[in-house]
Parts: sequence; structure tokens; C-alpha cells
Amino acid sequence: MTAAAQWINSTFASFDYALLEFFHNLNIGPASGFFDFFMGYFTKLGDDGIFLILLSLLLIVFKKTRKVGTAMLGAIIIGALFTNITIKPIIARPRPYHDELSIFHQWWIDAGSHVESEFSFPSGHTTSAMAAMTGLFFTTNKKVSWTAFIFAVVMGITRIYLCVHFPSDVLGGLLIGFIAGLASFIIVNLIYNSKIKLFNLFFNFDLFRKKSK
Repeated sequence: MTAAAQWINSTFASFDYALLEFFHNLNIGPASGFFDFFMGYFTKLGDDGIFLILLSLLLIVFKKTRKVGTAMLGAIIIGALFTNITIKPIIARPRPYHDELSIFHQWWIDAGSHVESEFSFPSGHTTSAMAAMTGLFFTTNKKVSWTAFIFAVVMGITRIYLCVHFPSDVLGGLLIGFIAGLASFIIVNLIYNSKIKLFNLFFNFDLFRKKSK
């Protein structure tokens, strides 16, 4: 284990244990059937970022939502570069269930033994969800779009419930996702307002425009 992973483990030990225990109690409680179903299926929306990528591409197709979709897609890409390619392999924090002698391993079994690849910090599912929702938030009406953050938070909760991530992994994913989404918005906004012809053609092209007779 790297020094960085050891520091995170020790610094957030109490926080991680308390939340993992809370969600474990939900897992073995009377409503466990509902939570198992909901958490298991909701978390699949974050698998490899496929759902969010497809949603971004769908929004890009339409001129009115192209800026939103571009900001979301850019945020997902930036978030993946930060998380999966850079931070995860550097910190190399083992998953909660990695130690078969730990209580977390038993809680992971109780939650369904969902096996995940790579390392634990930060949560990739949470990063991509938060990145996409941040990109959406900054490019739409903020009085309504703030609700998109609920999606990212719930995604993080599913990762804790399934015991495939420590709560501190989720916090890291939320923070990195927000930074990625903000960075994407800034870049896309600069491009959108630029006078470069190629970019103007991209954002103004309307596939569904009615042809004049």
C-alpha cells in the first residue's frame, strides 16, 4: 500500500467506518430487498460512463442542447483523465473488501459481492456522474438544474452501500467531478463564444432544420 493510501485510510478511518456501517445496517434491515434492487440497478448507470456518454451524445445531436451535451461529454473525459488514468494508479488505495479478514469484506459479501477492477480512490462512478451533472448545471438554468446533483450524490451512495468504495472515495469523486465539470464548462464556453469558424459551424449546425422551399 502506498503512503498516500495509508494516509487516507488513517485520516478518514472513523468517517469511513461510520458511513459504511450505516449503509450495512440498511442492507440487513427490513427494507433490504428494496435497497438491494435500487442500489444495484442505479449503480449500473455509472458503469464505464456509458449511460452518461450516450446521454451527452444525444444532447449534442440537437442544436438547442449541443452546448450542454458538449460540456457534459468534456467533463466526463476530463474526469476520467484525472481519476482512472492519473490519481487511481498513483494512490493505489485497495478497495474496502480487499482485506478478507476485515469487517468490510463481510459487509461486501452481504451487499452482493460486486467485484470491481482497479483501485478505490477516488470513485470513478461518482466522478463521472458529478462531472457530467456539473457540466449540465453550469450550462442550463441553475434554478432547476441544481437538482442534477442529486443524481451524482445517489450514485456515490450506491457505491458505499455495495461496499465497493469507502465514503472518502466518494467525497474525492464528488470534488474531482466538480472540478472536471467546471473546467469543461470554462473550455466549452470559451470555444462557444470564439470566432473560430469551425467551432461556430459545429455549435450552429442544425440537423433538423426545415429546408426552405
